[in-house]
Amino acid sequence: MASISWAESYLGQLRALAGDRTLLFVGARAIVFDDQGRVLLIRRRDNGIWAVPAGAMELGESIADCAVREVYEETGLRAAEVTPFAFYTGPAYTFTNMYADTYQLFVTAFRVDRWAGELARVTDETIDAGFFHLDEMPQTLSRSVFETVADLAAFERTGQMVLK
Repeated sequence: MASISWAESYLGQLRALAGDRTLLFVGARAIVFDDQGRVLLIRRRDNGIWAVPAGAMELGESIADCAVREVYEETGLRAAEVTPFAFYTGPAYTFTNMYADTYQLFVTAFRVDRWAGELARVTDETIDAGFFHLDEMPQTLSRSVFETVADLAAFERTGQMVLK
């Protein structure tokens, strides 16, 4: 799986055409646990924030393939099986990033059920990565981490997709 540049990505090309208007961001995020129950976090290269592996879907791939690709690009781990458990879509999920680009999310969260490989702590997109116990999270943590973990717990408890 070769990583493509922002300018080459679908969203990068769309942003270049659309200018500063709000765009829909279709993407995936993935929750990966190790055998000790710790959650995998990556420290993003662009802003230094710790988050779960995530990113935008590219043309020609499914949303599940997007989750698998993002896990690989950001961690070196190969997700072998994923289960969707939540959608984040409403106007409350509109944000402006550090480049002043505004997006409304349509993100599907996946639980990675099986994975293999060795964790790459540094990649083209990350400056660190590791598994963390939920009560020992890094200080600079994305707001979405605890919400996503809680939504996974709700899904596992009820069997119902979480729709937001």
